[in-house]
Amino acid sequence: MTARILVVDDIAANLRLLEAKLLNEYYEVALAASGPEALGTAARWSPDVILLDVMMPGMDGYEVCRRLKESNATAHIPVVMITALVDPAERVRGLEAGADDFLSKPVDDATLFARLRALLRVKQVQDAWRLRSDTARDLGFEPPPDPSPSIEGATALVLSELPGEAEMVAGILAHDGVAAQAVTDSEAARRSLVEGNFDLAVLCLPAEGGDVLRLASRLRAQTATRDLPVLLAADVSQRGLVLRGFDLGANDHVLRPIDPNELRARARNQIRRKRYQERLRADLDRSLEMAVTDPLTGLRNRRYVRRHLDGVLRGTDAAVLLLDVDRFKSINDNYGHPAGDAALQEVANRLKSHLRAADVVARYGGEEFMVVLAGAPTDYATMVAERLRGAIGTEPCKVGGHRLPITISIGLAIARTGTSADAVIAAADAALYRAKQGGRNRVVQALPEEFVEDPSAQSLQDVAPPQKVPAG
Repeated sequence: MTARILVVDDIAANLRLLEAKLLNEYYEVALAASGPEALGTAARWSPDVILLDVMMPGMDGYEVCRRLKESNATAHIPVVMITALVDPAERVRGLEAGADDFLSKPVDDATLFARLRALLRVKQVQDAWRLRSDTARDLGFEPPPDPSPSIEGATALVLSELPGEAEMVAGILAHDGVAAQAVTDSEAARRSLVEGNFDLAVLCLPAEGGDVLRLASRLRAQTATRDLPVLLAADVSQRGLVLRGFDLGANDHVLRPIDPNELRARARNQIRRKRYQERLRADLDRSLEMAVTDPLTGLRNRRYVRRHLDGVLRGTDAAVLLLDVDRFKSINDNYGHPAGDAALQEVANRLKSHLRAADVVARYGGEEFMVVLAGAPTDYATMVAERLRGAIGTEPCKVGGHRLPITISIGLAIARTGTSADAVIAAADAALYRAKQGGRNRVVQALPEEFVEDPSAQSLQDVAPPQKVPAG
């Protein structure tokens, strides 16, 4: 999992040591030797995670973290504080400043990379929703206010097999107005979490950890609980189980004996993050449903997908798939326009069902569709394109009393960060034309010379014949 990591420490040797470890795991790394430098780099470079030393002259790590969380440009970036301090009160102080976790010096490699993987999973999901929310704002829709910092009214489920532990944890959470349900059985916990609408799951590890860790994994695999924050409680001796829990989908942990203030701080951070993500999702649903939705297929429309592509290319690479239904005109001619509309609806449904939630698929016009895959490498984008082609072509579409064999041709273009949306769309369109000319029902990738930064300034005759192929 590649990502950008900002390391902040006033000691050069510490910076270089962490830099070497992170580069060895193929992360992109930036370094900052002071608080002000860290704030500037974070705003300019937009890292995915910040590793922040606590004890620095001038502006310490706590103040840096507070300022990061106060800025709209950096508030969403996870912060892991690195410190030699062992006082639980210092951990609580950092968590209340907005930190996501603490690592003790010297930093243990296994713990470091497990925490990074866990934080990056959550951030990837939130980034997808933030990007869509930004697209809505660009289209003129004002977002609702941010959720209240108070977590009163939140709900949690606490699972523990130890006598009295679940009730003890529930009592601690109640101090912040969190209504917690205590259970002692993993299967009962799973059913309650799937059927309920909880804001947090606290899973207390038994000596072996097996059933509880399996539960954490199952929660991530089910749609109803995929985004539910999971906080583990464990003994100091269970470090290996905690690291395994992070890889299986846990978000955070607290060690026994449980410090009430630390548990409350960690729970508040997890619940607030969940509510922030829910706000982003609701913002998107509210503002875009009518304005940027194609009324026939229910997909996003041309206006939205172009704005979205602009936003993606400002921050990362992207793959663009331009899809066209082969010989669509013959469907309208032979079966009528209602049948053609029904066929487009079926194509849209199949496309949606074979893409990730973070991918964007839109009806681009007529019988054309566009898919935008943010950050997708060439081999993955090609695999997705072939999967979509197969999803349409392997099974006829049922339209009225007819079973219509339908295929699609796909033009694929891979664009680097900073490429204009017009250039990558022109390249995908040229590749789509070659797919049509090559016999249809195939995927063709754009060539470097087909990326035209200003398509209006160069005749398409120079890179490809006209975009529309007669008879689909």
